[in-house]
Amino acid sequence: MRTGSRTVVAVLAGALVCGSAFVHAQNYPSRSIRMVLPFPPGGPTDALGRIVAQSLSDLVGQPVLADNRPGAGGNLGLEQAAKAAPDGYTIVLTSPIISLAPLLYKKLNYDPKDLAPVSMVGAVNNVFVVHPSVPAKTLKEFVALARSRPGKLNYGSGGVGTTTHLAPEMLKSMAKINLVHVPYKGSGLAAVAVASGEVDMLVATVAAVLPMVQANKIRPLAVLSPHRLLTLPDVPTSKESGFDGYEVLVWYGLLAPAATPREVIARLNGDLNKVLTSQATKDKMATLDFQSMPSTPEEFGAYIKNEAARYTKVVSEAGIPKQ
Repeated sequence: MRTGSRTVVAVLAGALVCGSAFVHAQNYPSRSIRMVLPFPPGGPTDALGRIVAQSLSDLVGQPVLADNRPGAGGNLGLEQAAKAAPDGYTIVLTSPIISLAPLLYKKLNYDPKDLAPVSMVGAVNNVFVVHPSVPAKTLKEFVALARSRPGKLNYGSGGVGTTTHLAPEMLKSMAKINLVHVPYKGSGLAAVAVASGEVDMLVATVAAVLPMVQANKIRPLAVLSPHRLLTLPDVPTSKESGFDGYEVLVWYGLLAPAATPREVIARLNGDLNKVLTSQATKDKMATLDFQSMPSTPEEFGAYIKNEAARYTKVVSEAGIPKQ
């Protein structure tokens, strides 16, 4: 075959592939979609995933099936999605684990690059709280107290590598203070520990500690979000407290296998953004203290990379060993 003929055939083949992807996207979805939830039923990932799955199902006219696949700190579910057929019929709801996993684990059975961003979904806000016996009424006063008592104040967490662990470590790095880590088997136990005075402080989601705040069992010093919250209107943000950049959200987003056609990713993104901007979905999310955060795939991809870069320094300075 002459070179010119081979070129024509290659162009035609490429056109057929592109045309096939376009037709697939036009007809997508034509059957049920599996949304992998990498954590057990009953937690925030499960609750948010089921809201989004139902809303997306109502929009596209096909079942979106929430499929809990817990294990390995969320990595089992991500692995299953990464190895699924790249046709848009398997997606996964991720948390910050997609940014943190390479920093925290020696070996992963998948490459995070094998998953493509679809869109941000939402986030819950964190609040910095202390036991009432701690003589600090503001975040700035707490940092001053920690500097005057190096290694004497401690904080609880829901386990090594969780946001509840890394958020105080981030403050340690920013403010050059020394706090002692006391890990618990879950953030709920850590919240009870700070309320009882077993530990001095905790960073946790507002929903996890709000009843204790309202009962005056713990004192909030700052919300680690860009804006004040309706549930805690008198509590300043970290920026207002003098710590610009100390914002820690527990965020969630949808990923698909990396080889999923771009047209299908675009279709998924468009449908998801319609869902996330609908008042009905936002209201359902708000009942669980989630804020809707739709995005483009590119924006979500950049966010994942920025989070990984931000936590690389924190993990390194904290000396957290890979598991």
